[in-house]
Amino acid sequence: MVRIAIIKKDKCNSSECGDFLCKRVCPVNRQDKECIITGSTGKAQITEELCIGCGICTAKCPFDAIDIINLPESLKELPIHRFGENGFALYSLPTPIMGKVVGIIGRNGIGKSTAIKILAGVLKPNLGKISEKDNNESNKTKDKSATYEEMISFFKGTETQSFFEKVKAGEITISYKPQNVDLIPKTAKGKVGELLKKADQLNKMDEIVELFELGKILDSDIKDISGGELQRVAIAATIIKKANLYVFDEPTSYLDIKQRLKVSKYIREMADENTAVLVIEHDLIALDYMTDTIHIMYGKQGGFGVVALPRATKNGINTYLEGYLRDENVRFRDKKIEFEIKSPVEKKEGTKLTEWPKLSKKFGKFQLESNGGIIYRKEIIGIVGENGIGKTSFVKLLAGVKKPDNCRVDLNVKVSYKPQYLNSDSTELVMVVLANALKKHKSDVIKPLEIEPLLEKQINQLSGGELQRVAIAEALSKDCNLVLLDEPSAYLDVEQRLVLSKIVSNLAYLRGISILVVDHDLLFLDYLSEKLMVFEGEPAVKGLATGPFIMEEGMNKLLKEVNITMRRDEFSGRPRINKENSVKDREQKNKGRYYYS
Repeated sequence: MVRIAIIKKDKCNSSECGDFLCKRVCPVNRQDKECIITGSTGKAQITEELCIGCGICTAKCPFDAIDIINLPESLKELPIHRFGENGFALYSLPTPIMGKVVGIIGRNGIGKSTAIKILAGVLKPNLGKISEKDNNESNKTKDKSATYEEMISFFKGTETQSFFEKVKAGEITISYKPQNVDLIPKTAKGKVGELLKKADQLNKMDEIVELFELGKILDSDIKDISGGELQRVAIAATIIKKANLYVFDEPTSYLDIKQRLKVSKYIREMADENTAVLVIEHDLIALDYMTDTIHIMYGKQGGFGVVALPRATKNGINTYLEGYLRDENVRFRDKKIEFEIKSPVEKKEGTKLTEWPKLSKKFGKFQLESNGGIIYRKEIIGIVGENGIGKTSFVKLLAGVKKPDNCRVDLNVKVSYKPQYLNSDSTELVMVVLANALKKHKSDVIKPLEIEPLLEKQINQLSGGELQRVAIAEALSKDCNLVLLDEPSAYLDVEQRLVLSKIVSNLAYLRGISILVVDHDLLFLDYLSEKLMVFEGEPAVKGLATGPFIMEEGMNKLLKEVNITMRRDEFSGRPRINKENSVKDREQKNKGRYYYS
């Protein structure tokens, strides 16, 4: 049996467990062998070669700081990279292919970004060799990074070998867009236009600025623009560099539906016989639209990650939803993710929960308008539209955070509101923030959102995805009749988004509450919503809230505006975008049925 041991060093606390309880209970240690020792950092360290996989240390550790992971039987090779003794291990890499857009799909925390950082040359892999302190120079560390010769040998007989041979020979130049675009202002200083000019090696800046609608912010300082604008600037800067491998880590985050389609279409057309493209993406509709092949990544979050063999996009996404790799004989999820295939029909209205009046609100130069609307009990309403068109402002009016100019909003119900931008500065413990949820909603909110491992962390120690799940849990667990969620899918992976959909649906049904969800992920909204509100107008100038409509009417309205049609996959039932001007696309447009013919 091949196994690895993971020590979560932030949780290991020997002073609170009686001086390394794990060492005292380990049966190998009791035989006077040093399986568990005190490492150089003062934390527990496990010698994997001596570990027998009994699981006693895992069960006894009061802080859940130890994972002993039995790897799949088929996994015989060494990792491509290991983050220190008892740290995360990554096995194999995706393969860039000239003329193809290659997608990567998988859960958060299993090494997707690590894999593409290695391919992009941002991170040097160590082939599982851990750095050691040099005896002669105790303050320095021996460099265990693999040479190109070692990587070429490691991947001998594969397409990845050919890739690293070309990188070594200088035949591949890489342009890389990182995941965390919000960190860009910390390293890049100056006006947007000046930064793009410096990056423009192909003389394509004007074309890309027009395509991604960046003209109005060229004179803005990079530190003053929004998340969506930062994302588009980062994508533009990546595209206008001269390269033959373009790497995009989560390019649709912060983008609205129109922008996602523009970016997806452009990325899809970048690959040619001399150019390869790699993309990590959690929006399955966008991933399906832009890629030719898919690498599924599976493993244990924070423990290990494995890159599976490439598959054609349609088959790859369906295999991921099924949770079973037939060729490798690996099941990486207990349950299959299924989409209900049904013709959209009008839902009979139930008991009215509340209603809002005709609203009007001026925000500087921006004017928001909304006709009155009704929310029924147990109803889930999706809210869609471009960025800067008033969706968040509308939700704030309903939540009472902002006041309309023309009237008073009194919904006469208890409202719980999760804002779009979350406060990450608090030093409070998660268990304190979620005290109410822990008492009343442990099984229906805390457990499915996987909050328990976060309870002893401070809010300011959480990652973006962790903070999002905590904020969602807090909003859903409040005593209320109406929940307003603004962009809850941000930072969540595919599985977390679909799990959230089920949590929301169950809570609405069982508690009789209603939920409004602002989001840009059409698959997430399709999976979740019963009705749809569509915002129209001109971003930053005027916005008009229309609806709520039944799903078919609302989606038709939205898709007609962006000029795409969608169908359901015949195997998984998931929504897919039709190829422009294909037979299916023309047929649906002729019928005026943009949403699932």
